[in-house]
Amino acid sequence: QVQLVESGGGLVQPGGSLRLSCAASGIVFRLYAMGWYRQAPGKQRELVASINSGGSTNYADSVKGRFTISRDNAKNTVYLQMNSLKSEDTAVYYCNADLFTVKPGTGYWGQGTQVTVSS
Repeated sequence: QVQLVESGGGLVQPGGSLRLSCAASGIVFRLYAMGWYRQAPGKQRELVASINSGGSTNYADSVKGRFTISRDNAKNTVYLQMNSLKSEDTAVYYCNADLFTVKPGTGYWGQGTQVTVSS
């Protein structure tokens, strides 16, 4: 059984930082690309950051320079370090796992964790 469990969400002030974690089980973690998606109210789900099985990363323009995705294969965990947070970052953040590369229509999903950036 595949499980992705996100944690680390919460309330933070603009300019603050938050670190999200996603612990995976039921997959050969090192073979999977991992992604962080988010969905804000009234907006489409968007891919925020991804890291493939070889370690290469990609970021949405809106978070480039502020967010960092990383993985620890020994812990079967992917992280999203979020710095300089803005109110526009408020969303439910979802962890995704897909074989080798993040791609549409396949993969596994976590339950999501709420991130709220507000004064």
